[in-house]
Amino acid sequence: MSKLDGNERRKTKVLRTDHVDQYDQRDKDEGAGSKMLTNEEREMIRDLILLPHIDTMVSKSLKEIEHFNNILKRVYLMAGQAIQRQIMQDTYRLQKELKQRNIRFIADEQDDFILYYKIFCRGYQERFGLTRDVMRTEISLRLTKYTADLGAVLKDLQK
Repeated sequence: MSKLDGNERRKTKVLRTDHVDQYDQRDKDEGAGSKMLTNEEREMIRDLILLPHIDTMVSKSLKEIEHFNNILKRVYLMAGQAIQRQIMQDTYRLQKELKQRNIRFIADEQDDFILYYKIFCRGYQERFGLTRDVMRTEISLRLTKYTADLGAVLKDLQK
């Protein structure tokens, strides 16, 4: 829906469709160049904050598995390493995307249960906070997703 849809004067005027398309495209371009963060960019920042924590958790699990005596030890290690590779790929992809969008962030402060970050986005500064409960939930969901993705790859190999 464009801005012209609700305009009664538009019904009486003859507009060429290419002019309407240019007007709509201009609105889209202005939205992309705004200084405010979009929800998609906030999610990207959240994911980039969480991925190092997930990587640390997987690394600790791999160290525990190394000392574990089990016949499937090697399989567990390979699965953990595959998940770590995927985490690193996601991290690099997000870093590249945020750099292209001229967005960076740094850790700001830590309250009792909230981690704050300063976000610098196209000349605009914003404060972003994550509670520990949200981080735990998101980390759990992300680890479940990585595990499910690995399981899907293994099922495809089985066929």
